[in-house]
Amino acid sequence: MTTAIETETLGKRYGRRWALTDCTLSIPGGRVVGLVGPNGAGKTTLLHLAVGLLQPSAGSISVLGGVPAAGPEQLARIGFLAQESPTYARLTVGQHLQMGQWLNPSWDTDFAAQRVAELGLDVGQRAGTLSGGQRAQLALTLAVAKRPELLVLDEPVAALDPLARREFLQTLMEVVAIHGVSVVLSSHLIADLERVCDYLVVLVAGRVALTGDVDELLACHHRLTGPRRDVSDLPGNQSVIEESHTEKQSTLLVRTTDPILDPAWTVTPVTLDDVVLAYMRQARDGGPRSTNHLAVAR
Repeated sequence: MTTAIETETLGKRYGRRWALTDCTLSIPGGRVVGLVGPNGAGKTTLLHLAVGLLQPSAGSISVLGGVPAAGPEQLARIGFLAQESPTYARLTVGQHLQMGQWLNPSWDTDFAAQRVAELGLDVGQRAGTLSGGQRAQLALTLAVAKRPELLVLDEPVAALDPLARREFLQTLMEVVAIHGVSVVLSSHLIADLERVCDYLVVLVAGRVALTGDVDELLACHHRLTGPRRDVSDLPGNQSVIEESHTEKQSTLLVRTTDPILDPAWTVTPVTLDDVVLAYMRQARDGGPRSTNHLAVAR
């Protein structure tokens, strides 16, 4: 299957500030990819480069094997939903569907009409009077009804309440299951990503901190707790991502594909939230994060 997004030393500069720096990654097609990172990490910039709203300052990017927004055919292959779930306040739901049909040669009229009916949206109601969740669902319907190969979603659920967020993600997973579309989803809500995504990209300070299959990442990261020790004494196949020490005890988050055989360690599994936050702190601090809590052990 064609790679969804491929970048090589990609960079984007705004004035003197680099929003992306030396960004090299390969996002596989046929997957639901979670893109996560702190504010200012470069997530929106990367997605805007992918859909052709921005041009690189350095390096290169290809989407579905082509140049972003290179022409009508390439544009038709990608559905994009921006953070604000943009709709036109004065247009009715029905007028949005009509506009989508005019603008998209592969528009699926039956899907759009069926989806609007399932959502209980009144085709005569103006978009400006819809709730936030309804606008997000309408915007997703527009993005999917153009029948793209790739859906690019930039923080689509950030402003939604928990129920609307759950319904939006359920709709997204139905679309993936039925139509086989690839998805790149940016979000701060790691619990939501863990629910729907099977591949992860972590951006910090404009650089790639971590990529990989979610199940594989969870399987190769472990929390170790045991007697205090110097991390330099660990086996070479154990990479320390984060460390914390009291006077008598050490707690580490390590990455390894090999079994942990030292009986002194208590080994516990980690969540996706644990892994993401550890890499974000490591990238921010320039190395494994180490804390000492000597008073705690007394």
